[in-house]
Amino acid sequence: MTEQRWFHRRGGLSRPGWESVVDASLPGWEHTGLRVAELAEGERVALTETGVERIVVPLAGSFAVAHTHVAAGEETVLAGRRSVFDGPTDVLYLPPGTTATVRGRGRVAIAEAPAADGGPWRHLPTAEVPVELRGTGRSSRQVHNFGVPGVLSAARLIVCEVITPAENWSSYPPHKHDEHVPGHESRLEEIYYFESAPTAGASAPRPHAAFGMFSTYASPAGAIDIDAMVRTGDIALVPHGYHGPAVAAPGYDLYYLNVMAGPDPERVWRISDDPAHAWVRGTWDGQPVDARLPYSGSTDGGAR
Repeated sequence: MTEQRWFHRRGGLSRPGWESVVDASLPGWEHTGLRVAELAEGERVALTETGVERIVVPLAGSFAVAHTHVAAGEETVLAGRRSVFDGPTDVLYLPPGTTATVRGRGRVAIAEAPAADGGPWRHLPTAEVPVELRGTGRSSRQVHNFGVPGVLSAARLIVCEVITPAENWSSYPPHKHDEHVPGHESRLEEIYYFESAPTAGASAPRPHAAFGMFSTYASPAGAIDIDAMVRTGDIALVPHGYHGPAVAAPGYDLYYLNVMAGPDPERVWRISDDPAHAWVRGTWDGQPVDARLPYSGSTDGGAR
């Protein structure tokens, strides 16, 4: 079943010290990686592989990252945020050849891509993270573009995160990036890491039951089929095919971290909409962006 191969529930990809690990040990996976950990006070995780570039992304909480390069060592403190629904966070880019140890309290994600070289290491403060409000009406969503070309110098990695308010649709129209068509489409594997929570001010009796929906389907590049209810910690892998929509259920906001990389010589995100649904973009003209956006909050490392 393609859904079982490409969609994984929280903890289904666990390894010692990590809630989830995506890397090239998964059959059919090659260009991207992701590690997610939940750390208690005093706990730490080590990043020992040197043949990858990384972006350390606080999901909830604050972290100190001790990173060792060829000639020197540094420690960078990431202020983080209360939750993924409290606006952008500062992030840390680490080029290939770097080892690191992450300590702190909360949830942290490490986006990875195999690479031989990359840009210089960089701490990107929250104030420098571009916040994009994409779409309009019920297709409004908030995008934090901290790891995209033009913002961050990297070899392969393209990373961003998306907040979709309750009842809205994102990753829509369905689109793909599995063919190398210069100037039009690029080949990129993609990881979706999800979180969901009751929308701000809601009194949900079971907040951990928060969910959204996510779909993929086949393109000429290959078969894939995911139609899943997604909750915090779930991961979808998109090696090819049309993907979207990602839908936030009424009462619950939806977040996802996107990690992309591919074999093309140019590090660029170019997509092709499904021709059957591309017309929907034209219906956004003249509609206002959802007035609930942008989401922002404090960076005190607490919980939502």
